[in-house]
Amino acid sequence: MKGSPTDDSGKSRRDATDFKFRVIEPAEPRTILQDWTFTMTDLSKLRNIGISAHIDSGKTTLTERILYYTGKIHKIGEVRGDGAKMDHMELEKEKGITITAACTTVHWEDTTINIIDTPGHVDFTVEVERSLRVLDGAILVLCSVAGVQSQSITVDRQMKRYHTPRIAFINKLDRAGANPTSVTRQLHEKLGVNAVPIQIPMGLSNNLEGIIDLVGMKAYFFEGEKGEDIREEAIPEKFADEAAEARQHMLDKLSMYSDEMMELMLEEKEVPTELLHKIIRQTTLSHEVTPVMMGSAYRNKGVQLLLDAISRYLPSPLDRHMQANDTRSAEKIELKPDPNLPMIGMAFKLVDEPFGTVTYFRIYQGTAKKGEQYFNTRQRRKQRFSRILRIHADETAEIDEAGPGDIVAIVGIDAASGDTYCQDDAPISLESMFVPEPVISLAVVPEKRADSDKLSKALQRFRKEDPTFRVGTDAETSETIISGMGELHLEIYLERIRREYNCAVTAGAPKVSYREAPTQETAYDYKHKKQTGGSGQYGHIKGRMMPIPDEERKEGENFIFEDKIIGGRIPNEYIPSVEKGFRNIIKKGPVAGFEVVGLKVVLEDGSYHDVDSSDMAFQVTAMDCFREYFSKTKPVLLEPVMKVEIETPSEFQGTVGGEIASRRGIIMGSETREGFTVITAEVPLANMFGYSTDLRSATQGKGTFSMEFEKYARVPGSVQEEIVARRKKEEEEKRK
Repeated sequence: MKGSPTDDSGKSRRDATDFKFRVIEPAEPRTILQDWTFTMTDLSKLRNIGISAHIDSGKTTLTERILYYTGKIHKIGEVRGDGAKMDHMELEKEKGITITAACTTVHWEDTTINIIDTPGHVDFTVEVERSLRVLDGAILVLCSVAGVQSQSITVDRQMKRYHTPRIAFINKLDRAGANPTSVTRQLHEKLGVNAVPIQIPMGLSNNLEGIIDLVGMKAYFFEGEKGEDIREEAIPEKFADEAAEARQHMLDKLSMYSDEMMELMLEEKEVPTELLHKIIRQTTLSHEVTPVMMGSAYRNKGVQLLLDAISRYLPSPLDRHMQANDTRSAEKIELKPDPNLPMIGMAFKLVDEPFGTVTYFRIYQGTAKKGEQYFNTRQRRKQRFSRILRIHADETAEIDEAGPGDIVAIVGIDAASGDTYCQDDAPISLESMFVPEPVISLAVVPEKRADSDKLSKALQRFRKEDPTFRVGTDAETSETIISGMGELHLEIYLERIRREYNCAVTAGAPKVSYREAPTQETAYDYKHKKQTGGSGQYGHIKGRMMPIPDEERKEGENFIFEDKIIGGRIPNEYIPSVEKGFRNIIKKGPVAGFEVVGLKVVLEDGSYHDVDSSDMAFQVTAMDCFREYFSKTKPVLLEPVMKVEIETPSEFQGTVGGEIASRRGIIMGSETREGFTVITAEVPLANMFGYSTDLRSATQGKGTFSMEFEKYARVPGSVQEEIVARRKKEEEEKRK
């Protein structure tokens, strides 16, 4: 059984694998002085996985143990203590949270594993989003006490969006109140996944002795100072009945996906272990089953078994069905993980370093070579890959080439998140990642006028690195406005500006990103005529404005334009001008100056003038038409509503519930677990500012909460009047 990363002779087990090695000289001060890099001979032995979960489920602690058991590090760091290796930013060490996704490569037996440890806070959800976009498999970590929490649901949704097979790992079995049976049930009820436990614990809380493997029906004990010595034994008698029952439950579930296994069970024959491994792997890759494993990363129990499962059940690049879009024909192109085919890869993350921009890069097909030029299909130009780096948290090792399935960093290219690179000028584009819209804004100004350039550089860098971090300028006040996913998101960036750029900034009060939306259909008929000598302007459009019907609504789509012009009533070259006019004007609605969403515009008729009609004339026609007719759709304000999950001692449940109600919140449900109550509620973002302080006061410092964006909902009439009045007052003050 696997335990430590060395064999009896003290030599690294890596020497016995199919990899070729060479020692790398340092490329800059932070480079690893000596690192093993390799030429992969068997892609089936490569795994690209992400570790994702709700806040404080133990992702980074688990990653730290994986690094230790695979020989990548020789001292285990703790999140709250000397700092985990993967939390390499000073802010991460101070706050005990993960802010940026960190990447590393490890070896377990004959398998190479690229790992990305992702943040748990919803404010940094884009880190999870772009990581899952390029990974082949994932570990969903769950707390054995808290179970499936709000961010667990978000991560599950992201995994499903990118069709990422996963293993669930129920962590923290050493905690009081651990209940893996309840967590497995929640996986089924809350996430809708077919969760099949393939392990059970021997004892819980302080009595956790080890883990029973239901596939091989063996008991594993983790001994030594750091659990590196694994003892494999027959299942102790006191756990035999429980293990037999759990195994039968596992067999019953898995037999639904294998005729061969069903036949063996009907004949009451023993199911071979290798057949079970094969079925678990097949059903995991097809998303029919989510294997559930258990352990305690902090107590060093079960991590090596999880590494075995990563090698055994999660997909290699050969198992993933990857496609790209042909931008000319709109057809799908099959990508093959063949190192000899033309190179195709995706830039999925950018980080600015003192020596230049580092671009995290996933190769899907072909081989990327140092010094070669590759074509950026968005920018339509070639760029040189001046250096290729293998990443280990904040350390690097330089390599000459990387093949299909590799996740590396490229130095020397000017890219954006989601850019596709290929060998030649090919019309190929990989599907980009989903980027959620920001929900909160702040006005920022440097305390010293001389620091304006520093602030500008910082904002430009962060906007490039993080697609959910937006920077804009208020047209009337010329204030710099930053927008993001939450208070913590913007707070972290403001702190980074102060530390990394030595630039003191003052931030205004947070502002909520409201939206305006139509509520009913209205017909429009608008004619624009302007004659000032010489050629004039003429445009005439007729049609309907309405809310987007539910059946046409797609995620992230806020405006639909439908052309129903027949008989050339408006020439084809002017139709896009009409759409462009509408798209430009909806950025600022008439109710309170917020962006308009959920609007469908149908163009049905109109007229034009041979001389006076033009592209600009029809753009102006559309904008003026919107100004005149949109108010007839009886628009309303929408506000971002957050899904809030609060954990509080049960004696404070009433107080916390009352506080939520006072913030216009609606309690959706509550659940009591071991003296604590978990309350789930929906609360408008505008009413959540300062809640962390109030919650601590109300619960003697024992309450915690997390929140994520849930939806946009209609603002009550009285509140809308207040918002509109406040906006008018702000506009008047700006004019003064």
